[in-house]
Amino acid sequence: MAAATSLIPGLQDIVRRSDPKRRATVIRSLSTLFVQGADLFGSQHIELFDGILTGLLPQAELAARIDMAERFAALAKAPPQLVHELAHEDHIAVAGPLLRASPLLGEAVLVELARSKGQEHLLAIAEREAVSAAVSDVVVRRGERDVVRRLAGNAGAQFSQQGYAGLIKRAGDDGMLAIAVGQRHDLSAPQLNELLSKSVDLVRRRLFEQATPSRKAAITQAMQALSSESERRPVVRRDFAPAQAAILALHRADALNEGALLGFAKAHKYEETIAALAAMARIPIAMTDGLFAAIRVDSILVLGKSLDLAWPTVRALIVLRLGPNRLPPEADIETARLNFQRLVPATAQRMLAFWRTRHDAASAD
Repeated sequence: MAAATSLIPGLQDIVRRSDPKRRATVIRSLSTLFVQGADLFGSQHIELFDGILTGLLPQAELAARIDMAERFAALAKAPPQLVHELAHEDHIAVAGPLLRASPLLGEAVLVELARSKGQEHLLAIAEREAVSAAVSDVVVRRGERDVVRRLAGNAGAQFSQQGYAGLIKRAGDDGMLAIAVGQRHDLSAPQLNELLSKSVDLVRRRLFEQATPSRKAAITQAMQALSSESERRPVVRRDFAPAQAAILALHRADALNEGALLGFAKAHKYEETIAALAAMARIPIAMTDGLFAAIRVDSILVLGKSLDLAWPTVRALIVLRLGPNRLPPEADIETARLNFQRLVPATAQRMLAFWRTRHDAASAD
């Protein structure tokens, strides 16, 4: 830092006296000076600025550190040690801009940060213009729902076989992730087949609708192969008649209530659950079955709120739609719980009435 005194008189005194305002002014002035001349500076100049700014960093206020991170994030000739220090900060407002954009952060550093930092840092890494397979492997393994969805939708992200296997496995319980993965141009035919085999019909249709013409052809071919396989298996069709009879008996015995519904859902008795919900909500079974087939759980939340069901019952309904031995990500469950809490009963009842009217009109056509 001694060489800097010719640039800024009293620099040692500024650092030693820990004057936040003067330090912030010095940091801002140095940062502006560096950005303006970065293209002309040689390695010695960059090293000088790097030493000064890194020396000021331990005493720098949060606002000053954020300002430096934002100024240097996209610079290819930014002070390297300063960038390294800022990118390792726990405060995402400081580290975020560099994790998203700095070309000075190599693969080894990004892998280290992806392994050690939290979800906000992982999300920033997932938003980089280019993400190597080594980095994405860690993000897929450690990232929560929103992070992995963002990474899958990043055209500049690369994935290893292991990374794609992790994405496809998680996409089995996440329709939005399945659509993002299915739209990737680097997804191989076998990987597409595996993705579709783990997806529900509604996700498959949505993926096909949003696909490019070339990808539509690949999806069609994969679906034909899956159809051929399914034709060799026994076809299981849902028969709601026995369930309807059981629910009618419960109703006549004045025993059709939330406790009975919860019991059906927890036992994964799909037909009985749908028939019970249909009777309690006074809507057709076909309509109730269709609401359960949607990608999002909003329709289940509306049904639950309109019937004044408790959250444990609504949660059991959400889990039921995936089938036995399958659970949605905890982040999805928590989001659904919060949305259910916010939903106003009167609003849910109006939505249910609208769905009922629309279904009746469609049936009459």
